[in-house]
Amino acid sequence: MCLGIPGQVLELIEGYGDQLALVNVSGVPRKINIGLLDDGPLEPGTWVIIHMGFALERVDAAGAEQALSGLELMGRERMPDG
Repeated sequence: MCLGIPGQVLELIEGYGDQLALVNVSGVPRKINIGLLDDGPLEPGTWVIIHMGFALERVDAAGAEQALSGLELMGRERMPDG
């Protein structure tokens, strides 16, 4: 697993070649490119690891927590919602 920021898919954004999703990143909704994920369609609630605005891989809730813990070890404070 790469070390990136975990986010949870809120909804898929129509248009844009079906490559954008609105993702909750530490309590902030962000548009993320999902075009690099090639293992089937995303659904709301799916966790992804994000780097530079691109979802690079799917993870489960435990994987998202592991990524957050890694970021904390590097000095990033956890947001109240994340």
